[in-house]
Amino acid sequence: MSRQLLALCTLVSGLYFTSCDQGFTSEAGLGELPEVLDYNIHVRPILSDKCFVCHGPDANKRESGLRLDTKEGAYAALKDQPNVHAIVPGDPASSAVYQRITAEDATMLMPPAASNLKLTEREIQIIEKWIAQGAEYKKHWAFVPPKPQPLPEVKQESWPVNAIDFFVLKQMESMGLEPNEQADKARLLRRVAFDLTGLPPSLELQERFMSDDSDEAYAKVVDELLTSKHYGEKIAIHWLDVARYADSHGYQDDGLRTMWPWRDWVIHAFNENYPYDQFLTWQLAGDLLPEHNVEAILATGFNRNHKITQEGGVIDEEYRIEYVTDRTNTFGKAFLGLTFECAKCHDHKYDPISQKDYFSTFAFFDKVPEKGIFGTFDASFADPPNMRITDEYLEDVLSFINKKDDDRLDVMVMKDSVGLRTTHVLTRGNYDAKAEVVYESMPKAVMPFDTTRFAQNRKGLAEWLLSTEHPLTSRVFVNRIWQEIFGIGIVKTAGDFGMQGDLPTHPELLDWLALDFQKDWDIKRLVKQIVTSATYRQSGEVTEKKLRLDPENTYLARYSRSRLPAELIRDMVLASSGLLNSEVGGPSVKPYQPDGLWSAATSGRGMLQEYIQDHGEDLYRRGIYTFIKRTVPPPVMLTFDASSRDQCEVRRLTTSTPLQALVILNDPTILEGARVLAERLVSTETDDEEKVVTAFRRIVCRYPKNEEHAILMGYLKDLQLHFHENQEEAKAFISVGEYPKSKELNATAVAALMQVIHTIYNMEETITKS
Repeated sequence: MSRQLLALCTLVSGLYFTSCDQGFTSEAGLGELPEVLDYNIHVRPILSDKCFVCHGPDANKRESGLRLDTKEGAYAALKDQPNVHAIVPGDPASSAVYQRITAEDATMLMPPAASNLKLTEREIQIIEKWIAQGAEYKKHWAFVPPKPQPLPEVKQESWPVNAIDFFVLKQMESMGLEPNEQADKARLLRRVAFDLTGLPPSLELQERFMSDDSDEAYAKVVDELLTSKHYGEKIAIHWLDVARYADSHGYQDDGLRTMWPWRDWVIHAFNENYPYDQFLTWQLAGDLLPEHNVEAILATGFNRNHKITQEGGVIDEEYRIEYVTDRTNTFGKAFLGLTFECAKCHDHKYDPISQKDYFSTFAFFDKVPEKGIFGTFDASFADPPNMRITDEYLEDVLSFINKKDDDRLDVMVMKDSVGLRTTHVLTRGNYDAKAEVVYESMPKAVMPFDTTRFAQNRKGLAEWLLSTEHPLTSRVFVNRIWQEIFGIGIVKTAGDFGMQGDLPTHPELLDWLALDFQKDWDIKRLVKQIVTSATYRQSGEVTEKKLRLDPENTYLARYSRSRLPAELIRDMVLASSGLLNSEVGGPSVKPYQPDGLWSAATSGRGMLQEYIQDHGEDLYRRGIYTFIKRTVPPPVMLTFDASSRDQCEVRRLTTSTPLQALVILNDPTILEGARVLAERLVSTETDDEEKVVTAFRRIVCRYPKNEEHAILMGYLKDLQLHFHENQEEAKAFISVGEYPKSKELNATAVAALMQVIHTIYNMEETITKS
């Protein structure tokens, strides 16, 4: 192996060991118990993990009639021993709970051995001390409305830029940590450009920002990026995951579905900065607004993005129930951050959501005049209820829809039919096991649904969500935006604010953000607050002390590195190479994909039986527009942890696998991008050094360090010699992709520079936000 190649391997070897933030765990001791124990912070997580399965909200699985998730149940006399109480406040020795968790007799010990659960010595000590201190129960933190939070006092008063920083710095200082210096301008610009537009900053923007020494330079760039037409595309990606948007129906036959006009609306809504209360209301209940608002009706397609069967022989009612179930589950996770689905077949085992509560929520979505199987294969028209998008609409209220042809365009939307059906609790969740009749309502533990205030329909449901006293709506959304920017939410379990979810790392900050957001529901203002904070602007440098005290960067004393989402890896290559088709909206497209994937997985019917690749400009559209067939999701995107869109997802997992390295090395789009950029640079009247620097700046968005530059130039010289001696190999190497090739350029020069550019695309930093 040549010295240059060895150095090159060192340059790119970090690709799948991306961050010191990952892979380390703290082995530090837990220390003494807090002087005063808090039920929500210290006790409830133990009871939820080890006790609520048998002694929690699920009445059908409750053992011995004992309920430990409520004060009344825990303080009450035992069912079979009237003189014994599970918990006697102030007296652990007299409390049956303490007696059982410390029992030496295995037949008496709790949790029982058969449960495979066991309390640690520290957990036993916490319960003992909590009982001794009075066994005070508190309502679950997430079900208590956010309270106004004063800005905390901090020692390093000069560091905070806005309110966010005071809360973050207070936590840092309590841990003996200090914030990092601000990231250098080049890295900061790249970071914020990807966060706000999903694209690398252009060379022109880089030059302009780097040469602006004013105090307002960064704020001006943020404002510019927020007004970009690409802002809506970037922020829409996470909402498409939430809404389980796809271009096919799912299930075995998996025929074509046309819902992309709804996706165009989402991008439009974010670009126009629709307030979140409007964004939420239109999607939940746009069809129920007093005025006939065509755009709001289109927005209700959110509720119809679920899978739909088109297979013959299915039981119609069974699948109709599945659709309403999906809408109910999506509602619970998207807007409440709760695992509603756990209560369909029985009372929730951890959260105060009964099965009756579940079907009372289900009732809001159960009045749609739909069938379990309907319509024709391959979306000859959208399943009812639907709306026709006419030319008149396209010229007026729906002008943001990027319609490409003259074909009929229908989309599925929501509509309620009064008196269509009654909703029942379904025993064990079975579609044909109807039990008690229920009416539209919501779990009282979250917030009572007052029928004198809220109509018992989806519009009333939206008003209930947007009530100033609602504990979850604003918290859930600001947490998700925080997660989009920092990689992890203030509540790590973004889809579970319930008993089994993680506690917020910065509860006061979460409440402050939630209440501040409620003032105007302004999403762009929220995003700007976050990205202009000193917390966001920190460098990602990791010191030994910070790694030891805070290995997961819980206290945000540095900026956490994270890999770009699947769609943005594609976008980065297209934009940096100059291939990007920057058109906004329109039908989904089919870029390069390995042959035969659809054929191997399809039942053999319809337009989606085989993958027919697009050509021309459609090959270079952003990742958000890639066609998603549910049974065979785009393989490159799936390799990089994109959602399959089978169900609502509010947080993507991040994995590191060898397949990801193989994709970056071999994906035709990346190779084509390297070839096209090489051709464009070879055609310029600049020397090799400037060509390499320009390529590096377009891709990595900074000047290469001297060592990096030397490695790349040495590699380029090796390649030039190699391809000069192997002319046919050079010609074959650059014969990749459908973008027209320049016949006038020297194949040796293009091939050598193309390989150097491809190497830059394979650097760990290239696909990392740091």
